[in-house]
Amino acid sequence: LIDMEASYAEYEEWSEEPIPETVIKNYKKALQQLEKYKPYEEALLSAETPKLAEYQAYIDFEMKAGDPARIQLIYERALAENCLVPDLWARYNQYLDRQLKVKELVLSAHDRAVRNCPWTVGLWIRYLLAMERHRVDHGIISEMFEKALNAGFIQATDYVEIWQAYLDYLRRRVDFTQDSSKELEELRSAFARAVEYLKQEVEERFSESGDPSCTIMQNWARVEARLCNNMQKARELWDNIMTKGNAKYANMWLEYYNLERAHGDTQHCRKALHRAVQCTSDYPEHVCEVLLTLERIEGTLEDWDAAVQKTENRLARVSEQRAKAAEKEAALAKQEEEKAEQRKQARAEKKASKKAKKNRTGDKRKADDDDDGEWGQEEGAEQPSKRHKGDGDGDGVLLEDMEVETGLFGRSGPEKPDHPANQKEKASTSRKDIPKVLHDSSKDNVTVFVSNLSYNMADPEVKLKELFESCGEVAEIRPVFSNKGTFRGYCYVEFKEEKSALQALGLDRKVVEGRPMFVSPCVDKNKNPNFKVFRYSTTLEKHKLFISGLPFSCTKEELEDVCKAHGNVKDIRLVTNRAGKPKGLAYVEYENEAQASQAVLKMDGLTVKEHVIKVAISNPPLRKVPDKPEAGKASPFAVPRQVYGARGKGRTQLSMMPRALQRQSNPVAKAENGMVQNSPATSSEPPEEPKKMSNADFAKMLLKK
Repeated sequence: LIDMEASYAEYEEWSEEPIPETVIKNYKKALQQLEKYKPYEEALLSAETPKLAEYQAYIDFEMKAGDPARIQLIYERALAENCLVPDLWARYNQYLDRQLKVKELVLSAHDRAVRNCPWTVGLWIRYLLAMERHRVDHGIISEMFEKALNAGFIQATDYVEIWQAYLDYLRRRVDFTQDSSKELEELRSAFARAVEYLKQEVEERFSESGDPSCTIMQNWARVEARLCNNMQKARELWDNIMTKGNAKYANMWLEYYNLERAHGDTQHCRKALHRAVQCTSDYPEHVCEVLLTLERIEGTLEDWDAAVQKTENRLARVSEQRAKAAEKEAALAKQEEEKAEQRKQARAEKKASKKAKKNRTGDKRKADDDDDGEWGQEEGAEQPSKRHKGDGDGDGVLLEDMEVETGLFGRSGPEKPDHPANQKEKASTSRKDIPKVLHDSSKDNVTVFVSNLSYNMADPEVKLKELFESCGEVAEIRPVFSNKGTFRGYCYVEFKEEKSALQALGLDRKVVEGRPMFVSPCVDKNKNPNFKVFRYSTTLEKHKLFISGLPFSCTKEELEDVCKAHGNVKDIRLVTNRAGKPKGLAYVEYENEAQASQAVLKMDGLTVKEHVIKVAISNPPLRKVPDKPEAGKASPFAVPRQVYGARGKGRTQLSMMPRALQRQSNPVAKAENGMVQNSPATSSEPPEEPKKMSNADFAKMLLKK
């Protein structure tokens, strides 16, 4: 219909007879149709590949119009440019399954979907259902299921879902009116294979089976109990389920009890509830109540008495355990408070001792100055000849003496040049005189903590104020200086309003003077010792990529040029160390999972500046947190706090010492001259530490012939 006006004008000019009324009427009707579609077509023409959002809007419009041919065509146009988008395939296949229902068309679309997006388990499940719906041969469906198992899903739960869909299909094939059949045996063998597959293949790959609640085994037990009337097999399956760590959950026992209640007998129900009372740890009260309800309706007096005694004993133990846990938690909290108070007191004592020491040093210097006033004539002759490390040359000493003399007689001597080092020393001295301002914890909500700044930053107050004023009005900036007056690389920035402090957190990792600046909330570590700020996710993110092996010279812009060819890049983060040096790693965030999956297929193994990079979906490994020892109990296997290997704090602890020397059971001590002294093996005294040698001792040893 586009450019139809020009075609109509040519037709009008060519025709010798007047244009019929019907043609004019249809032409005007076509123009009206064109006006409806024109905005969507123009949006597609102006948009950049892959035009997913524009196609989605066009599809929604066509779905409302309801023309099946046009809906199919717009889906096909969209998939031609977005063949790696699983959601688009899912919507298209759902429309075909529910509306068109044409076998060849439906199965072809499903086949193309799993071929383009094999990692999406939902597409495989829809394909199996569509094949069953159109009565495809059982062998072909089984073959397609095997392909799905080899597709390489990225989560353990995906394998549970595909197995469940296939088992549902096999269950629907069985005629349970017969006691035994080929289909029933195939279903049972498939259940057994599914349990073994999750235990072996999936658990080996993902370190988890993906089915902690054993849903497949539960469904197997329900099929055996309800459809096959085989309660013995169902009980065996539930025993197996409980041995896999589910015996402590009340809902698992109640599920088994309900199955036994519906298809078993009272004796097994009572037995199951008695075991549940003994093993349940999350909601024992609920299980006890169910047991008492059973005995109230069907039990004898002896059964009632036994149930009451068992539930009372169990609930008493539970109450005792909870009380102990509460006491232990209170003791730990109290211990943490005491430790915080001790640390606070120790800091106060240390500060007071430093202050007292400083005062004593000042008094001593004053006394020395007074002594020099009386006895300076005798000792003054030797003073100029003394020079300390870091002092200037002899002229500097003479100038200093001249300044003292001119100061006494009121004359002005030659001015001493002010070197940069002296300027820095003066700045440090001036900072020493600034009174220290203690942090007010009541203003933590309007304060941020800034760290990892350069120690050589000049005037950090001015520099940081310019930086943080973009977030809101800054009330105060408190940089932290050492006792010598040098900047320690961190400070507190206090704002007038809380929203400004929250906005300032967005400046985290901003590069300032060549180093990434860390900006975090101001939190009292004494009150919140476990508080840590990590702004990035540590779980699986399907729309984000992890790239390793990048050259250190690769910039953010260069990496973006490589990645944007496979989708819309929302964010790129180059990983650096605390000094701002790149580590050759990066995280790239795309708009959706489909674009990230496409980028993995296209970029993994790509060469960037003669470096082969590795690309994968971002899934950081879980960090194992060591168990904290109980308070007040020292472990018999306790180790010192700082234990390093043969290479100190190095990342690798590979020892360069030969194994033969490492196997020696009796250590040998070295004397000062390097000769080995054999200590008697029967001596129980610890070997003496070698005497520390000064530079003069080393010089004597080297010069000795």
